[in-house]
Amino acid sequence: MTRLILSTSNIMNGVSSIIRRNGGEKSNQELVNSLRTNFTAAQQDYSPPLSASPTPPVDGEQEKTKAPSRPATSIWTTRDHGDLYIPTIDWALSGLAEERSQYDITVKLFFLPKASLEDREQITKDAVDLVLKELGIETIDLLIVSFYGMSFDGDCEYAADQKNSEQGNDEEELATWPTMEALYEKGVVKKLGIAEFGSEKLSKFMSKVKVRPVVDQINVRDCCNVPPPLIQLAKKEKLELLTHNDCSEILPGGTLRELLGQGPNGAGVISELKRSADGSTSEITPKWVAKYTAVVRDRGVVENKGYFAAAELAE
Repeated sequence: MTRLILSTSNIMNGVSSIIRRNGGEKSNQELVNSLRTNFTAAQQDYSPPLSASPTPPVDGEQEKTKAPSRPATSIWTTRDHGDLYIPTIDWALSGLAEERSQYDITVKLFFLPKASLEDREQITKDAVDLVLKELGIETIDLLIVSFYGMSFDGDCEYAADQKNSEQGNDEEELATWPTMEALYEKGVVKKLGIAEFGSEKLSKFMSKVKVRPVVDQINVRDCCNVPPPLIQLAKKEKLELLTHNDCSEILPGGTLRELLGQGPNGAGVISELKRSADGSTSEITPKWVAKYTAVVRDRGVVENKGYFAAAELAE
């Protein structure tokens, strides 16, 4: 088993090359295209001119179809014990341009469907540590947690709020929260937030946790149609409501395999699907995504923005 750690670096440096959707439509295109752009840039930066033929992909199977000429995976990625960093991260080039006090830094951590409850403490530590190292900082202003399976979908805002109350897994969400509280108590995180919690679900959650979230980040079809019960709860509890356009399916396994595979849009890191005698396939399992932003306080400008993601590859 190999753990794959994917990164985009600062996407604000290449903002014109990254495809985004317009309006309020939910999309994971920013993440997917940012990863693809960073993989391509790393292949160009780390490989010498006219480099030798590529080495086999990490799971050992020779590609079966003709693919674009690529540098050897080992040239632009880094293996550290059981981890494979895609691409190699040059930590010496990381960091913020100004003093830490000049920024508001937010991290949003997405637990993907296969992120088990038992793994979430380590996942959180790994994700936060990577962001801290990337930005050269010791603290995060706001950590928002996004649990899989939550949304605001319905014929109207009231229906969406009611439907939301039946989503997710209350027990697992509550069992995960002490990990966030520990980061808050250590001073690593100054504020905690939650994503896609409607009024009923949020009220129950806040009554049972030690450190309450102070932000609820939601995605609604029309940003003006926040469910009134949620607005009332937010006012009562002095909770800040924020909207976003993040996709609920931010990194499906098929998308990740296409990104890393041997196809025309792939990075050539892993082979095409390898089928066994019983018809099953080799497995790549996305575990989490972390989105981070650093906003210059006095100007309201996003100076640094990027993503980390992690997956497990069964070899």
